[in-house]
Amino acid sequence: MADDAALPPGSLPPGSLPDVVARMARIPAFSWHVKARMILGVGTFFDAFDLLAISFALPALIGTWHMSPGQIGTVISAAFVGQLVGALLGGWFAERWGRLHVANMAIALFSVMSLACAFAWSPASLIAIRLIQGVGLGAEVPVATTYITEIAQARGRGRFYILYELIFVAGLIAAGLLGTVLVPWLGWQSLFVIGATPALLSLVLLRLMPESPRWLALMGRAAQADAVVRTIEDAAARAGIVLPRPVPEIVVPSIARGDWREMFSPAYRRRTFSIWAMWFCCFSTSYGLVSWLPALYRSEFHLGLQQSLFYGLVTQLVGVCGSFGCAMIVDRIGRRLCFTVGLAAGGLILLALWAVGVSSALMLLVFVSAGGFFISAVAIGLNLYTPELYPTRIRAFASSVGGAWQRVAAAIGPIVVGYLLPLYGLGPIFIYFGTLAILGALITWLFALETAGRELEELSP
Repeated sequence: MADDAALPPGSLPPGSLPDVVARMARIPAFSWHVKARMILGVGTFFDAFDLLAISFALPALIGTWHMSPGQIGTVISAAFVGQLVGALLGGWFAERWGRLHVANMAIALFSVMSLACAFAWSPASLIAIRLIQGVGLGAEVPVATTYITEIAQARGRGRFYILYELIFVAGLIAAGLLGTVLVPWLGWQSLFVIGATPALLSLVLLRLMPESPRWLALMGRAAQADAVVRTIEDAAARAGIVLPRPVPEIVVPSIARGDWREMFSPAYRRRTFSIWAMWFCCFSTSYGLVSWLPALYRSEFHLGLQQSLFYGLVTQLVGVCGSFGCAMIVDRIGRRLCFTVGLAAGGLILLALWAVGVSSALMLLVFVSAGGFFISAVAIGLNLYTPELYPTRIRAFASSVGGAWQRVAAAIGPIVVGYLLPLYGLGPIFIYFGTLAILGALITWLFALETAGRELEELSP
């Protein structure tokens, strides 16, 4: 297949991987891509909604169930443990069954289990349900991320993807908005009932979207791959886009089947270990703080339920601004500089909060929101960056493993807060998270590979 890439334009076997890569490389983002982004975005939106709903339900549950800090941390972390399992399984199955089939099953699972959360009767029951729900939550994001990355053109891929990923951020905001309004009015169960909505999407997703043409070509399903690319080309023509002839500039490897051990081969092991470290440092800080914030306002500063939820929402809104800023600059300045600055700035702000002392809820809000502005930009960018580091044959699985470190970090972060808070108070929490973020910045600067503007097959031999 590598020899095919040297053939003159127009003579590549239709639906072969070199043919698909050459044809997709010349199609700019237009309405077809936006439609794909929005359809998959519905599932991603509710993935985020269900992920954060627990943070806005907890302030009500703390009093109702008389929960200890340890129980609070375990309830938050349960879904992240499930996500670790889901991320690994989802990536493995996506390499064999296709990106959309696995995304579809993941959406159905986390939706049904969201409804089950509404009927939880104790901390133990909620922990068990959230654990199962986490499997679906963990599988959906990395598989959907892989799909979006594989249909995007190299030029502007960062902005295209991050604008899609902002749908995830919108889901977080929606959880905050609805949590602030509905929990005091209708009870904590209302959030989980709403979170079951995307189960309806799982019934029609596979009819609305075609499978990734890169994956189809790699699997030897050339006719289907060719048909998908033709569909996109025809849609571009109807939109008035004149496409140049495909030019196979990049030699595409002939390896069709991936092996997970390839992540640790000389070509990829530096990428693998550095991205794992970046995931851990970023998300342990991000989720560890954000998931606890409403409960901290309630338990440490004795704010009312409504105000605690509102303060948590403000931090989420500031994070959206950071994520949008990342979308605007990540293709211009590159991934490496963007992520390094984001982690370093966020870490320094958290250390500054420790240095001056947390004397009020307002101070906590201002400093954590400012740090979250920068760290949110990195968090959203890592979902873009990870699939860019690996070839199609292992992209979904490697992205899922990378994302699994997100789940490990997200599970550990809340537990660390639950451990440190009753023993040492708020101060050491910000030493821990600030130092972790700065460590992530250092690793990024020293080891991150720049991927902006380069074709996926160029990046991964």
